[in-house]
Amino acid sequence: MKAFTNFESRVMVLALNNIDTDQIIPARFLKTTSKQGLDAQLFNDWRYDETGNPKPDFVLNQPSARGAQVLLAGDNFGCGSSREHAPWALTQFGFRAVISTSFADIFRQNSLKNSLLPIAIPADAHAELMKEIAANPSATVSVDLAKQTLTLPGGRAVEFPVDAFSKHCLLEGVDELGYILQQDAAIAAFENSHPASINALAQ
Repeated sequence: MKAFTNFESRVMVLALNNIDTDQIIPARFLKTTSKQGLDAQLFNDWRYDETGNPKPDFVLNQPSARGAQVLLAGDNFGCGSSREHAPWALTQFGFRAVISTSFADIFRQNSLKNSLLPIAIPADAHAELMKEIAANPSATVSVDLAKQTLTLPGGRAVEFPVDAFSKHCLLEGVDELGYILQQDAAIAAFENSHPASINALAQ
């Protein structure tokens, strides 16, 4: 994992509530264990017609979506099944953060483990951001994970929640195993100070 850094980006709007993981990436694409190439199937059934051609009116197929690192969605984003492929597909497309008023718990945890920041903001700030982007589609937001703030195009800074452990891992660019490996010296010191207990457990 790469360390999560502050960034500024344009916003792609998909203003629908209850977008579930089967809509993010349909189940028929879950046979792979690789993250590579999943961006091609992101929102597949909304994105392509019956013959596999891109639908020109779907937001991912519009030129304005190119380069946007933030997805602005409606309420309860990521509900449905627990597939980790959903944040994989989003990050493969280039998204670094998703903004909503709420997220499904499993999707949120899967996202945090895969360098995708789920930013939950109050309904009034969400409505304000929707209006600002509608008025100026090229407007940008700024994301500061260390301060846990999202700065809207108009300058309003909105705080968002993230648990301390996930925040540490994102900022350090480590997963759960990487975090444990960072504690190698402390683990070795504990083992050396409790040899009898360690040997007893090993028997």
